[in-house]
Amino acid sequence: MFTLKVDHEIELQLFERHHAITLFQLIEENREHLREWMPWVDSMTSPYHVESVIPVWLNQFAENNGLNVGILYRGELVGSLGLHQIDWYNSMASIGYYLSKKAEGHGIITRSVKALLNYCFFQLRLNRIEIRCGVKNIKSRAIPERLKFVMEGTVRDGEHLNGHFHDLIIYSMLARDWNPMR
Repeated sequence: MFTLKVDHEIELQLFERHHAITLFQLIEENREHLREWMPWVDSMTSPYHVESVIPVWLNQFAENNGLNVGILYRGELVGSLGLHQIDWYNSMASIGYYLSKKAEGHGIITRSVKALLNYCFFQLRLNRIEIRCGVKNIKSRAIPERLKFVMEGTVRDGEHLNGHFHDLIIYSMLARDWNPMR
């Protein structure tokens, strides 16, 4: 099982089937909070839906095409972090994340993304990482901005969410620009 120790409080752990109920409970407890920015939330209506997607994630990891990890804060699952759409030819991928409402304000996502960036640049030897955030999703946008990503522009109507399209901001970090001491 893949795990990545972020610091004394946070560990990233690859999702496995036995995490399905805990992950579903996290989603259920934060449904309204997550629904505002996560288009997949309404499709996760039972632990079985979560359980059915975990093998897809495990297959992506086995094929070296991405990873989906739980964020454990002081031993409790509080969110998720994903490395998506690895393009090995162009040496790039994207990162996505979410966090429970009660875990906000502790720097958990910032520290977790920083650890994942170190993994991407130093272990996987990727060159470019992107993060896309809703233009109005101020909390999500704060992560790449805090980590000194470059804002490249706006993807107009970049995502269909809750019955309408909304714009996304695209941020990037290149391996040559990454400073792990941030």
